[in-house]
Amino acid sequence: MWIYVVKRGDNVDKIAAEAGIPVEKLIEDNQIEYPYRLAVGEALYISDGSKDQSYLLYSSGYAYPFIDNEVLGQTLPYLTDIYVFSYGFTEEGDLVPPLSDDTRLVNEALAGRVRPILTLTPLGPDGRFNNNLISSLLASPQAKERLIWQLGEVLLTKGFRGIDVDFEYVKAEDRGAYVEFVGLLKQVLGPFGYEVSVALAPKTSSEQRGLLYEGIDYRLLGQKADRVMLMTYEWGYSQGRPMAVAPLNMVRRVVEYAVTQITPGKIVLGIPNYGYDWPLPYERGVTTASTLGTREAVQLAVDHGAEIFFDQTAMSPYFHYWQYGIRHEVWFEDVRSIQAKFRLIREFGLSGAGYWQLMRFFRANWVMMEDEFLIDNLF
Repeated sequence: MWIYVVKRGDNVDKIAAEAGIPVEKLIEDNQIEYPYRLAVGEALYISDGSKDQSYLLYSSGYAYPFIDNEVLGQTLPYLTDIYVFSYGFTEEGDLVPPLSDDTRLVNEALAGRVRPILTLTPLGPDGRFNNNLISSLLASPQAKERLIWQLGEVLLTKGFRGIDVDFEYVKAEDRGAYVEFVGLLKQVLGPFGYEVSVALAPKTSSEQRGLLYEGIDYRLLGQKADRVMLMTYEWGYSQGRPMAVAPLNMVRRVVEYAVTQITPGKIVLGIPNYGYDWPLPYERGVTTASTLGTREAVQLAVDHGAEIFFDQTAMSPYFHYWQYGIRHEVWFEDVRSIQAKFRLIREFGLSGAGYWQLMRFFRANWVMMEDEFLIDNLF
């Protein structure tokens, strides 16, 4: 198994012949569309079918209930858990179901022997994380009791196998109460066999300032939860300046801190399954990037004759192209950037990989995962 970077003059027949694999396999594994054009600098995953499964990997990802049937069916075989995004709650502690019915998603996961996990978020009607809602819940014993009771009922009736708490922008003054809430969830739901996991903002130190970080106690949350996922992405984001979504140098700093606070076997590394396309010049507060998947990004490069480059510090691919007189900058994930994150998992002995999110299918990612790891089945 290896990664081949396309050079000028390459074509799928030539690459497959040099690799000693059927051209059909090269095309399928890398989702190369007819007429099989390639971008210079594009990274292709070459799998000869051999596998190194000496490392047991927990594999998970978030999905909205309206995920495409084909994408869901293609992805499930590679997962341990699928996190259903998301359930909310009111100030009084009433559970709010997703806007789209999640019955199909939960049932398909169960049929595929993948554990469906209920994701709990404090999303308000505007779709934004509401830390005032978190404060109201944590300050009210009655609201917490009501919410946990309703969570237990939904877990049981729908067939969920656990709950993932994704509270973001927790206020500094709610730090201790948040830890207690996660502990209470585990205390009440754990005896019934339900796991409790927590999504953590990407901190690099205990003293890190900022609304995203100050309310998150890595050490105590790591003690209370069965598993944590590091949200190691969104350095490059839609409103920010063009840069890698998950630069490896920054991801490494988060992992280096996390393993000093949390048992590595509890830690899941967050991996983005998306990239961004920024129109240039970038103007703060004005420019907004559009989201795209890996295959969409590569197809853009092919269509515009753009060469794909690779940043060796961020370990991430990028390119520029012109359209309608506007220059664009695109950063995305490919098999090189994902392999670098897989190596980080091995280096630090982490539990596994968790994807935000699974709404697009990037086959080479999963083929590489299956070649490099034995995927854990906890069903």
